[in-house]
Amino acid sequence: MAIRAELKRSCGVRTFDGWLKPIKLEGFDAESGTVRLTLPSEFMANWVETHFAEQIRAAWRAMLPLVRYVTIEAAAESARPLIASIERDEDAEPTKPVEIISAPAAPVSAEPSPFEARYSFDSFVVGKANELAYNAARTLAEGGALAFNPLFLHGGTGLGKTHLMHAIGQEWLRRQPGSRVIYMSAEKFMFEFVSAMRAKDTYSFKARLRAADVLMIDDVQFISGKDSTQEEFFHTMNEIISAKKRLVITADRSPQDLEGIESRIQSRLTWGLVADVNPADFELRFNILVKKLEAMPEARVPHEVVMFLARRISANVRELEGALNRVVAYALLTGREIDMAFTEETLADLLRANQRRITIDEIQRRVSDHYRIRQAEMSSARRAREVARPRQIAMYLAKQLTPRSLPEIGRRFGGRDHTTVIHAVRQIEKLRQSDAELDADVRLLMRQLEG
Repeated sequence: MAIRAELKRSCGVRTFDGWLKPIKLEGFDAESGTVRLTLPSEFMANWVETHFAEQIRAAWRAMLPLVRYVTIEAAAESARPLIASIERDEDAEPTKPVEIISAPAAPVSAEPSPFEARYSFDSFVVGKANELAYNAARTLAEGGALAFNPLFLHGGTGLGKTHLMHAIGQEWLRRQPGSRVIYMSAEKFMFEFVSAMRAKDTYSFKARLRAADVLMIDDVQFISGKDSTQEEFFHTMNEIISAKKRLVITADRSPQDLEGIESRIQSRLTWGLVADVNPADFELRFNILVKKLEAMPEARVPHEVVMFLARRISANVRELEGALNRVVAYALLTGREIDMAFTEETLADLLRANQRRITIDEIQRRVSDHYRIRQAEMSSARRAREVARPRQIAMYLAKQLTPRSLPEIGRRFGGRDHTTVIHAVRQIEKLRQSDAELDADVRLLMRQLEG
């Protein structure tokens, strides 16, 4: 009854009776140290796994140290013994082992990796633009003594930050199987924390993240202006660093340029190693294509086509790889030979877009310079007119001059909702008809950006 009592104490009687009391013990695999628990429905199993998994696992490990994993899933139709059947003899000495009464143990498979196998260190192509970030990520993943913590990676979209985080997770687990690695976006961090507060169960959220051996948070700029989330993020960072566990964080800009992020968080981020992932130069783009073609033995791509793609597709690595994938796929589907004419025909729209690619970052920089404000204000929470109007103009120009979607534009302006972008576009369109000075500013900025 000790496990049940602990869960009732930590979660509260009402929560325990509503969600945890129906838990049944399905089996225990002594070889892997896995306890398998079930609930009456898929919905309940998912809810309990999301909100109470760490508390349940902590209770089991406290009572039975040889337990390494606890799985929670929907039950089959047949009834099984209740979790109440795992009891401690109240009259026994505290060191007496727990007696387990259960159905015959069934083999339980290990939890699947959350990381994509294709994003490994071996598949990451290193060049001057990303050499520091790669070496730092590899050093951290090897698990030895570390001279820096946290590791902060920053750079634009599609340059390889996510690839490095997946590589870190896979390498760490390969070297230290059974350890705990958590990778999540800053948006998911915020969503789960807010959900935990609403459920009045922040304990589970805190315990799960702080139990990680390696914690990786992607795109931290999206918690800009979210005070309560930043408060929890700050304390989570401190706990991970103080415990000498590994912390990896990414953003689209350096810590000092993260507008709307508390100064104490910025300070912690600069404690460790700050490594930028810059846009790939021609040599790196060429090597990336060569590396990718090694995994496509069926593709016959002439050297001149590879050179052409490396020279013309320069926005980011993701787009470059996508261009190669499209050329190879179209050739296989149509049975045509890949040559320069076929490549130009297949990628006509992409090549036109890359002739003069205007980026959101460039728009923000131009507008900030024109109105003499800091570029960081484009992502800030400030609503003063001298900041809000240039920000709206930048959103309007991003919609007019780039192929980016409304949600993506909003994310690049401090994680704002797409409806905010829609409002900005409509507002500037309306003002251009009535405000000659603003219309002249917009026309000038468009000419400058379009070259």
